[in-house]
Amino acid sequence: MLIKIIMAVTLIGLTVTVHASGISLLLRAMFRLRALAKTGFRPVTRLVICMTCWLILVHLVEISLWGFFYYWQGCLSDLESAFYFSGVTYTTVGYGDIVLPSTWRIFSMLEALTGILMCGLSTGLFFAIVSKWIGNWIERRNALEPGSIPPLQTNL
Repeated sequence: MLIKIIMAVTLIGLTVTVHASGISLLLRAMFRLRALAKTGFRPVTRLVICMTCWLILVHLVEISLWGFFYYWQGCLSDLESAFYFSGVTYTTVGYGDIVLPSTWRIFSMLEALTGILMCGLSTGLFFAIVSKWIGNWIERRNALEPGSIPPLQTNL
């Protein structure tokens, strides 16, 4: 049982490390491209599409990590089933058409919990970046038409 706990903690740690690395790379690229200063529909839409694709790729790497583990441990008979199960579990869809053997079931719960936290982290990142773009849009609009839109409240 101790070995399985160590395996689970290692998988969770690797998942968080992959996610933190993916976010770090994304933010470095955005700073280098001065993406947070962008305004306008097309530039912002292009950046949202790129951000979405990048974050989906990061999540797929994390899902694959768990899927490879399930296959490596013999929990599921083939890679396709392992990846499918991992994706359904990570995203908390949970169809239940494929389940882990009873001795490994705790891993599905831990993967779902980790997956939902990583999806929440990605959502928070989206919120922060889109909030910045909205602030830029308001500042730009106020510079062109003073008094058209009230400034953002910074103190709550």
